[in-house]
Amino acid sequence: MASTNLEMNIKTLKEYINRMMDKCEEAIELSVKSMINKDVDLAKKVINNDDDIDILREYIRDRSIELMALKQPMAKDLREIYALSDISTELERIGDYAANIASEVVTIAGEDYIKELVDIPKMTEHCLDMFRNLKTAFINQDVDLAYKVALIDNEIDVLYYKVREDCLRVMHENPEQNINQGVKLLFVGRYLERIGDHITNVCEKIIYARNGKMIEIG
Repeated sequence: MASTNLEMNIKTLKEYINRMMDKCEEAIELSVKSMINKDVDLAKKVINNDDDIDILREYIRDRSIELMALKQPMAKDLREIYALSDISTELERIGDYAANIASEVVTIAGEDYIKELVDIPKMTEHCLDMFRNLKTAFINQDVDLAYKVALIDNEIDVLYYKVREDCLRVMHENPEQNINQGVKLLFVGRYLERIGDHITNVCEKIIYARNGKMIEIG
């Protein structure tokens, strides 16, 4: 009975993780959509919805601590609860970065962009592609897929370096007019790059929960 009860609690934690993943994926997509469309209302919606992700993180953290203290899980169960708590932390940071992108949109949406938005949408598509496959890997405990998902982060890094180079070039061409927005576009690129890093971290936690091996990918 105790074992069954613990399994039910772990299943509940996984359901909450799935909710966090859905909300984070939506936040990433809508934050950059608000940027492309200069939609301040949509950007503000992303910022406000970040509270929902934070609440889920708090629940998973508190429930994980409670399970470890009161149920005293062993071996695989303990590892899985620990991994779920860590995953919720990574997802909370992803939500924060999506909200940060939306915050930048609020400040520059009334301006003409100093450069065409090409690589930032590409970075976003890679992040969303990672997320879609990440959810499958998490649900199925598929360590091979988790590893493949993490490798996509390398493509995001390459695009980030291009965003940085392009922004710096445009800023140098006309510092007086371009530097303020250029810095904000750099921030957006950096936030997407960090989202890729955190998705990679989640992949590593999925692998750890499954086979007990803590690896660093990339």
